[in-house]
Amino acid sequence: MSQLPSQLPSGLLEKPRTIRALRAAIADGSASASGIAERYYARIEQYNPQVNAYLALTREQAMEQAAQVDARAAKGDPLPPLAGVPIGVKDVLTMRGAPTTAGSRILEGYRPPYDATAVTRLREAGAVLLGKLNCDEFAMGSSNENSAYGPVRNPVDLERVPGGSSGGSAAAVAANLAVATLGTDTGGSIRQPASYCGVVGVLPTYGRVSRYGLIAFASSLDRVGPFAASVEDAARVMEVLAGHDPLDATSATRPVDDYAAATTREVKGLRIGIPEEYFGEGLDLEVRAAVERGIDALHAQGCQTKRISLRHTRYAIPVYYLVATAEASANLARFDGVRFGYRSAAATNLSSMYRLSREEGFGAEVKRRILLGTYALSAGYYDAYYRKALQVRRILAEEFLAAFAELDAIVAPTAPTAAFRIGEKSDDPLAMYLADIYTVTASLAGICGLSVPCGTTAAGLPVGLQVLGPHFGESTIFRVAAGVERATAEARA
Repeated sequence: MSQLPSQLPSGLLEKPRTIRALRAAIADGSASASGIAERYYARIEQYNPQVNAYLALTREQAMEQAAQVDARAAKGDPLPPLAGVPIGVKDVLTMRGAPTTAGSRILEGYRPPYDATAVTRLREAGAVLLGKLNCDEFAMGSSNENSAYGPVRNPVDLERVPGGSSGGSAAAVAANLAVATLGTDTGGSIRQPASYCGVVGVLPTYGRVSRYGLIAFASSLDRVGPFAASVEDAARVMEVLAGHDPLDATSATRPVDDYAAATTREVKGLRIGIPEEYFGEGLDLEVRAAVERGIDALHAQGCQTKRISLRHTRYAIPVYYLVATAEASANLARFDGVRFGYRSAAATNLSSMYRLSREEGFGAEVKRRILLGTYALSAGYYDAYYRKALQVRRILAEEFLAAFAELDAIVAPTAPTAAFRIGEKSDDPLAMYLADIYTVTASLAGICGLSVPCGTTAAGLPVGLQVLGPHFGESTIFRVAAGVERATAEARA
């Protein structure tokens, strides 16, 4: 068994009960949704001060939801799929009546009058929504150090980052401050923190889960997905989230598969690609060894593994940081001190209101990305930067399409290293951006993916294996991830 850092509070890494077990206990009367919710609030009160995963709690709403589940159980009525399951929501998703800040001072105090579609679907499925989770400001970051409300700490080692931007969502599951959580992924913001915290995180196909009610960072890249402690639980939450939404013009009409059933299927016969570009310079040796053990486990279960080349991968980081920042520049123009959000008290006229409100309300990383995106979209540079980035993005997507014509899935490391120390990369934006080097390609291509734990380093830090699938190939990636999970469970214990 790996040795964990000695400074961890006792009980911090308690494993949650599965969704299946919680529903069964509520149904047979051996537990109540209200009692489960109270226990989670007690854990949050005890451990959130160290982890800083939650920014706001919604106890009154949660207890009302729990009481409704208990009333159904008492009558013997069939329980919905997530009945009584405690879930946290990343603070870039609107939640009726709850503070929604996107981790930014510019939205401090904002309480939206409506739910995001993903939140609505969780409510309808009987979930108990505990509160809003910390994140990098406007989902811009790879470490969760960019939040205006303080950094999130990795529950595995409180001196290390949980990853970003959905660090609060990953940390909450790792510390059992929720059974599952919602995150968002623009360039790796679900998969990378899942890897760092040792949990499962899912990037759905673009259009599979509604973005309605998501505070936009980069609209052609942003996606909503779940975190959970197991592949099966992640699949169960995905079944609830997925499906067409008329409120989102990019939402796909394709039927939703039985993802949970896919986790029980053997992987024998699946064709798995291993891209050489993901195993080159910069990959930590311990991370490589853990991922290769996961690949060996798939091979031992009957998968056909094949070395492949995705040769345009080296262009992914520059393409991503042109496309994403350009879209951020346009999306964040709405935060101007006029309609909602922060307005500078020092403003004396319209011009100074715009300038000071944005200068005081936005953090350094958000300002950096707005400037980069505005420059890329400016006259004389649009064709040289933004248009060229879109052309290369298309090439990256076509490369994946060609690969999946012969493969069922692609496996690779989720991140080049395990979780790094808080402050280690704060002064080096390029080094921080390179933490997403293995995740941005899938984001640009619009395909699905997930990170599943596959081992630990000698220091006890989790390592994630990334499974990528074709568009709407979620059932396949859940199937492959479950195979990795079963084979590596002992090594991760």
